Amino acid sequence: MKSLRSVLKSPTARILLIAAAALALLLACWLVFGKPQATTTSAMTDDEARLAAVLSEVEDAGEVSVFVTREGDTATGAVVFFSGKDGILVRLRLTQIAARVLDIAENRVLVCPSGS
Repeated sequence: MKSLRSVLKSPTARILLIAAAALALLLACWLVFGKPQATTTSAMTDDEARLAAVLSEVEDAGEVSVFVTREGDTATGAVVFFSGKDGILVRLRLTQIAARVLDIAENRVLVCPSGS
């Protein structure tokens, strides 16, 4: 049986050993610094319900529902569904109001007509 020193003299064995160490380091970093899984809930939060109530006051918006994505306590984005008349002005108003209320950029708000 070959000794460990004679095996490590082989360039192929060294490459495999370095690759295994790099893979182990990558796995350890992913476990420590990986993003936690987002949890989803089916019911609107109080903040989402209040925002939906405000947005439903927009002319031609109809019934509105809102889903807000968060990282910790900070809003990072929103999806707004509305049942009223679909038009650029309605979408623009809903986008601007939601972005202003949540203190996020307008491009982080997606406004869509609902299926009903």
